[in-house]
Amino acid sequence: MLSMTHHDPATPHITRLDLDFPLTDPAVDAGEAEMLQFALDRSRTLIAWKCGGLDAAALHRPHLPSAMTLGKILKHLAVVEARYTIDFDGDRPGAPLDTPEAQSDPTWAWRTAPDDTPEHLQTLWTDAVRRSRTALRTALANGGLDQPAKYTATDDGASPNLRRIVVDLIDEYARHLGHVDLFREATDGLVGENPPSPLSPPA
Repeated sequence: MLSMTHHDPATPHITRLDLDFPLTDPAVDAGEAEMLQFALDRSRTLIAWKCGGLDAAALHRPHLPSAMTLGKILKHLAVVEARYTIDFDGDRPGAPLDTPEAQSDPTWAWRTAPDDTPEHLQTLWTDAVRRSRTALRTALANGGLDQPAKYTATDDGASPNLRRIVVDLIDEYARHLGHVDLFREATDGLVGENPPSPLSPPA
C-alpha cells in the first residue's frame, strides 16, 4: 500500500477542506474494523484534497456531457454520510438530512448544490463526516461490526450489520472518487493518488 505521506514535488500544495483527523497507514496486521475505518477515511481525505482550495466558479463548473460538478458531489456525499450515521447511532438525521425536503426528494442535493457557496458546501460535508466518524467509532466500541444497523432494514424486516453499512459507505466514495479526479484535473491540472502531507499552503 502506498504511504499516505508520499508527495510528488511537482504537485502543488492546496488548502484542504477542514478535516481535523490525521490519516496514517494502518498496521500491517490491522484488524477488520481498523482497516475498514482507514479505507473510509482515506477516501474522505482524497475528497478533501481534490475539492479543496476552489472558488465558486470552479466548484460549480460542469464537465460535459455529465451534469455533475464537484459541488454537487460534495453535497451528495454529505447526505450519504448523514444517512448512514442514523445506522450507527439511531438518532434523528443531522444536517443536511434534517429537513423534510432533503428527506423526501432524492434529487435534492444534486438540484440545490449550485445555489450554495463553497464555504457552505465544504462545512456541510466536513460536519457530516465528523458526526459520522464519531457515531461509527462509538458504535464499534459498543457492539462491533456484527451488530445490526439501527435504521436500515430489508423488505422482510432484516437489518444488515454495520459491516455491510460501512462497506456500502466506502463503495459510495469509490463511485465518486473517479469523477472527482477527472473534474479536478480538468479544472486546474491537479492530479495524484496521494495528497501532500500536511494538506496546507507552504509557510
